[in-house]
Amino acid sequence: MSSISPEQLKKWHKEHYDQTLKDFFTFLSFPSISTDPNYEQDSRRTADWLCNFMKSIGLEATLWETPGLPVVFGTHLKAGKDRPTLLIYHHYDVQPVDPLDLWKSDPFKPVIKNNQVFARGAVDNKGQCFYSLTALKAFLELSKEFNFNIKVFIEGEEESGGRGTAAILKQKEAELKADHLLIVDFDIPNATTPAITLGMRGLVGLNIECSNSSIDLHSGVHGGIALNPNRALVTLLAGMWDKNGKVKIPHFYDDVRPLPQEHLSRVDMSFDVEQYKKSFGVKAFCPEDGFSIKESNWLRPTLEINGMWGGYTGIGFKTVIPAKAYAKISCRLVPDQDPEKIAKAIAEYLKSEAPKDIEIKAELHHGAIAYRSAFDSFIVKTAALAYEEIFGKPCKYLFCGASVPIVVDLVRASKAEVAMIGVGLADDDIHAPNEHFGLDRFELGYLTIGKILSRLSTI
Repeated sequence: MSSISPEQLKKWHKEHYDQTLKDFFTFLSFPSISTDPNYEQDSRRTADWLCNFMKSIGLEATLWETPGLPVVFGTHLKAGKDRPTLLIYHHYDVQPVDPLDLWKSDPFKPVIKNNQVFARGAVDNKGQCFYSLTALKAFLELSKEFNFNIKVFIEGEEESGGRGTAAILKQKEAELKADHLLIVDFDIPNATTPAITLGMRGLVGLNIECSNSSIDLHSGVHGGIALNPNRALVTLLAGMWDKNGKVKIPHFYDDVRPLPQEHLSRVDMSFDVEQYKKSFGVKAFCPEDGFSIKESNWLRPTLEINGMWGGYTGIGFKTVIPAKAYAKISCRLVPDQDPEKIAKAIAEYLKSEAPKDIEIKAELHHGAIAYRSAFDSFIVKTAALAYEEIFGKPCKYLFCGASVPIVVDLVRASKAEVAMIGVGLADDDIHAPNEHFGLDRFELGYLTIGKILSRLSTI
């Protein structure tokens, strides 16, 4: 089978640029916010549009209904059941846009400024999804024949925990079976350096409620008598770490094991503190005692307070002792840590340390275990070679401090080896106002996927 050159892919992209951009903007214009039930119909319209688009580029496509939002599943299986199969993963849902007043343009009316597309989902994950689909479109048009099968799995619940999507995976194991799996939802260190992500942390979240009285109390009449749940809760939360920043929850670190040195030596652990400060305005840092910043972010578990509130928070003063105080906390976990076990340990700690007669309720939100892929699998090597050909630089290897909860379940269902790739940047403002994605990186992502497909066609 003949290989498709980068020049052929670039020529195709140039000739189809206007239509590609038009279709990309249409995709971005759907407010597919999976966390908000008010946008369910918009999410379903997104899935319908994707399904039709995949059919238009030469894939067989259908919608898989789930207990939540549908999965869009596409295939090209003409190579036959005895040939290798590539499965590509994406998600079409996006984060909420709040706070809307910080956006400089409508988040669902994409605009181009300085060769950057500004829109919710511009990079996470609609941008990365659409350059993959564009590469598939080009590959199917340019290839006279190829001897591997293609499957595309695009879910609609990645940003909301994926419960509906996860529920359907066991039913679809036969359809999902593959040899290679590309998770195209990750970053590179900078705009000119390719990298493959070899692992990501797991996740667990908890809602905490701390209560004392049956109603809010006047702080003058009751101050000095009734213990304030706000005070009790902040004291409890502050006590979850020791003075060196180590998590004090009993058994929190029991199942943490170090990454073998032979693997660690292959990973780029560099971190530019000054560039990070410049990009995000961060002044204070919190690496775990005895570990570097990157080790703390990639290879160590963390515990964070994501939100807390109680009483009156509006304009002016309302002097109350609230009946209840609340917090949302989450942990990023590493391999061998069990999300449910960690959540229970946190809940037990807060209840045991709470002042006498203060009531603590803890509700488990959702969890996902950590995942690490093989360092030298065929698909990782193939992706690395494709990256290097397109970027003209050696491919680096990274880990990721974040989580993509569906990955572990998808790996189990497909039985495939994994490469986690992408061309996002840390300063693309994903999940924040004014999310953006460079059209130059859209093309680099398109070319990289195109070369991976081309390389697979020659095996």
